[in-house]
Amino acid sequence: MFFSLSSPLSSTLHALPYHPSSKPTQHCNIQLSNSDNPGSDLLHNFKTPFELKQLHAHIIKTKTSLSVLPLARVGSVCAFTSSFTYAHRIIERSGSPEIVVWNTCLKSLAESDCPNDAILLFYKLRECDVLPDSFTCSFVLKACSKLLDVMNGRIVHGVIVKLGFEWNLFLLNTIVHLYASGGSMRDARLLFDKMPERDVVTWNTMITQLVKCGDVDGAYELFLGMPERSVRSWTSMIAGFVQCGKPKEAVGIFTQMEEAGLRPNEVTVVAVLAACADLGALDLGKRIHDYSNRSGFRRNIRICNTLIDMYIKCGCLEAAREVFEEMEERTIVSWSAMIQGLAIYGQGEDALNFFCKMTHEGIKPNGVTFVGLLHACSHLGLVDEGREFFVSMSRDYGITPWIEHYGCMVDLLSRAGLLGEALEFIRNMPIKPNAVVWGAFLGGCKVHKSIEMAEAAIKHLIILDPCNDGYYVVMSNIYAEAKRWEDTIRVRKLMRDNGAKKKPGWSSITVDGTIHEFVAGDETHSQSEEIHARWDILLEEMRSKGYVPDTSVVLLDIEEHEKERFLYRHSEKLALVFGLMNTPAGTPIRIMKNLRVCEDCHAALKLISEIVDRKIIVRDRNRFHCFTNGSCSCGNYW
Repeated sequence: MFFSLSSPLSSTLHALPYHPSSKPTQHCNIQLSNSDNPGSDLLHNFKTPFELKQLHAHIIKTKTSLSVLPLARVGSVCAFTSSFTYAHRIIERSGSPEIVVWNTCLKSLAESDCPNDAILLFYKLRECDVLPDSFTCSFVLKACSKLLDVMNGRIVHGVIVKLGFEWNLFLLNTIVHLYASGGSMRDARLLFDKMPERDVVTWNTMITQLVKCGDVDGAYELFLGMPERSVRSWTSMIAGFVQCGKPKEAVGIFTQMEEAGLRPNEVTVVAVLAACADLGALDLGKRIHDYSNRSGFRRNIRICNTLIDMYIKCGCLEAAREVFEEMEERTIVSWSAMIQGLAIYGQGEDALNFFCKMTHEGIKPNGVTFVGLLHACSHLGLVDEGREFFVSMSRDYGITPWIEHYGCMVDLLSRAGLLGEALEFIRNMPIKPNAVVWGAFLGGCKVHKSIEMAEAAIKHLIILDPCNDGYYVVMSNIYAEAKRWEDTIRVRKLMRDNGAKKKPGWSSITVDGTIHEFVAGDETHSQSEEIHARWDILLEEMRSKGYVPDTSVVLLDIEEHEKERFLYRHSEKLALVFGLMNTPAGTPIRIMKNLRVCEDCHAALKLISEIVDRKIIVRDRNRFHCFTNGSCSCGNYW
C-alpha cells in the first residue's frame, strides 16, 4: 500500500476496530456487512474524500483488497476536489482496468445536468496521462453535443485522430452531428466527404442539419445520392420542403416513399399533414388520418393538433372539431388551433365561447390563444371585446403583447373604420411597429378609402419592407379607385425601381387527388375551352338573377367591356367552374387562393352557390369564405 502510518490517516487507522484472529478477507466481508461497523456504512455511501479516506484506512488495517471499493464512486467523489490524484492512485492500484472506471464516471457526467463536468474530467485524465479509449471519446463527445461545444469537440476530434480511432464510425458520426448542430456545417461537410465509410446515420445527420439551416436544396442533393434510405431520411426531406414553403414537393417525396414500400412513422405523419394543410390537399389528409388511426397513433397529441390544423386549412371545420372532441388529452395548442379556426371561418362567437370553456377547464391561455381571439373580434367587428382581450392579456394572465397582437388590434380598429384611433395606437406602441402593423392599417385605409392616411402608411412600408409587392399594389389600387391615374403610375414605377415584382393571383382546387392551379385569364389548362363555355352558360343564369359585374374592382384605365372580360377570367371563377365540371353534384367545392377575394368574385360566388345548390369554400389570404344558399359566412365583413 502507498500509505504509511505517519500519514494523516494514522489517527483514523487506530480508531477503527481490528480483529487479528480472523482471516483478513473473511473478516472484512463480515465487518463490511455489519451495520455496527463504521466501514459497513461507508462502503457504498461515502460522499466526501474524507469519508473515503476513513474507509480506505479500514481496508488497509484489515488487509483487504482494494477491489472491494466501488471504484466509480471513488472517481466521482474525488473528481473535482484536491483529492483527485489520491483517487487516481487508488484506481490505478486496484487491479481493475483504470480507463473502464473513469469511463463510468464520464458516462454519468455526460448524461447529467452538468455535462461540462465530463469535459473537465477528461482534461484531468489527460494531465495524469490516463490513456483514453473509444468509449472515453464517445462520452466526452456526448457532453460536447449537449452543450453544442464545438471548440472542445475539435480537441476530442484531434485526440481521436492521434489515437487512430478514425475507424470508429460511431465516433465520426457523433463528430459530424456536433459540428453540424453547433453551427459548423462547413466542418461537418468536410468530415463527411473525407469519411472512409458512411452509414445511413451519417447521411441522415447531414440531411437533417442542412434542413435545419434552411439549405433544403443541399439536403435534397445529398438525399438523391444516398445508397439507402431509412424512414428518417424521407421524413427529413418531407419536413424540410414543408418548412421552406414547398408543400407540393413534400407530397411528391411522400408519394415516392410510399412507392418504396416504407411505412410512415408518427413524425412522418405530422410532416405530411402539415404539407396537406398548406396545399389544401384534403383527400390525402383524410387518407393519412385513416392510416394514423390504423397505426395506433390516435393518442399522439401532436398528430391530433396537426390534424385539427389540416382540417381547418382544408375547409373542414366540422372534421377539425370532431378530432378535437375525440382527444383524450388536449393542450393549449389544441384549444388555440380551434379558436383560431373558428375565427377565420367567421364563427367569432363560437371562438369566444371556446375560450370561456377552455378557461373554465383550467387551461391557461398563451399568446397564440389571444391572437386567435383578436382575429375573431376583428372578423366580427367586435371592437370593445377586442380592446378588453388586449388589456386582459397582461392584466389577468401576465402575457406581454407580441407584435402580432398589436397588428391584430390595428387590423380590428382599421376594419371598423376607426383609422384615427388605429394611427394613434400605432404611435403609442411600446415596440417599433413593423410592416405587418402598417400593412394592416393600409388595408383599413383601402376599405374606407382614406387616401391621406394610406399615404402616411406607405411611407413607412417602403422603408420597412421595400420588396413586398402587396403594399404597392394596395396603394396603387387606392389611387386607381379615386381615378388618380398619374399617382397609380408613380406607385407602380416606384415598385419596379425598388425591385418588387407583383405576384400573380392564383387559385387551386384538388380533384381526385390532383391539384389543379389557375391564374387570372388562364388559357393553358387542358379543359380551358370547356371551362370558358361552361362559364358563359352560368353567366346567363347569374344575369337572370340580377348579377351585374362590379367593374370598379378592375383598377385599370380600360374600356368597360374589357373590364368585364377581365373579371370573368379571375382565377377563383375558373377554379370553381372546373370544380363544377369534375366533381359529383351536391359535393362541396374547396378552393385555395393566394390573394384576397375581390368584391365581384365574392358576390358572384354567393349567387352561384344558390344556382348550383353547392357549398363553396374559398380560403383566401386572410380567412375562409363559406358560400351556401346565396350567403357567405363572413357576413360581407372581410
